[in-house]
Amino acid sequence: MVAIVKVAGQQFKVEKDQTLYVPRVEGNAGDKLDLEVLLVDANGKLAVGA
Repeated sequence: MVAIVKVAGQQFKVEKDQTLYVPRVEGNAGDKLDLEVLLVDANGKLAVGA
């Protein structure tokens, strides 16, 4: 599964269990963020705004 998410005004391509470095976000390493999901590709099935 692959997703495109938006955080801190930038879009990132992410995969399940991936660690993501996001610049300009306050917090500590390992903190969880609320992300805006723009697109999900689950085994060839696309979902927009999922």
